[in-house]
Parts: sequence; structure tokens; C-alpha cells
Amino acid sequence: MLPRWELLNEVEARGVRLTAQSRALIATIQETTTHLDAASLLNLARKRNPKIDRATVYRTIELLKKLGMIDELDLMHLNGEKHYYEVKIQQEHLHLACFECGQILEFATPVFERLKQEIAAANQFEIHVTRLELGGLCSACTAKKKVRVQ
Repeated sequence: MLPRWELLNEVEARGVRLTAQSRALIATIQETTTHLDAASLLNLARKRNPKIDRATVYRTIELLKKLGMIDELDLMHLNGEKHYYEVKIQQEHLHLACFECGQILEFATPVFERLKQEIAAANQFEIHVTRLELGGLCSACTAKKKVRVQ
């Protein structure tokens, strides 16, 4: 796993006051190893604090986005117009989305960094945000598909 922000510590260090519900949401985002949509986040966080409501989920997501601590991913090719959230990591990366099982893998490589530098230089463009998603089949789904064909 790529290095990620320590959300609760960072939010508190910035002087932001948090409710118990927001703390539960932030802890849930921090501890998950998957990309969550708002509904999944709500369901997981309610295991920590059943009083969490949908409005608190969206307010907390907006706070974390505003502070630059989470990324919002629009992986429309997976599940309609769902938005997924992940803790920002200190290195830009690509997302590999499996059309079959919905798994989202993260991949970082120096090649991606060099490509961004080449694009910026060739276009005299200062890049602030990069999003790259690749869609296909993960290794497990590829193996299952090969077994079905045989």
C-alpha cells in the first residue's frame, strides 16, 4: 500500500473541531483499504457510531476534500455515476478498475512521473491534478474467464 495521510491527526493539527460522528467517519476512511462510495462509508461508519446520518457523511467528505486530504474518484465505467473516496497519498498513482468484480487497484511508477513531466514541458503547462484510470479485468477475473472458456 502507498503511504497515506494520517487523517485524524492532520485534521486536529489544523485546529478543526470534530463531532464524534465525524471522528468515526474519518477513522473509517483511514482504516479502509478499499475505495468507498458514500453509502458504503455510511454503512461501515455506523458500526462505530450508529447515530451517523447521510448529511454528516457528505459534510465530512467535503471537509476532507477542502483540506486536500482525500481524493474523489468518478469511476463511472464501474457503477453508473458513483463517486469513490480515498485518502490522499503522497505519490500520484493510477487506478486499475476491474469491470467484472469492481476491484480497484492502485499503481505508482516513475514512468508515470516522467510522462507527466514530458506532457508539461511539451505544452508549457503546469500540472496540478492528474487522474488516470484503466479499465479491464484483474488477474483473478482473467483466470476465471480462461477457466470458463476451456
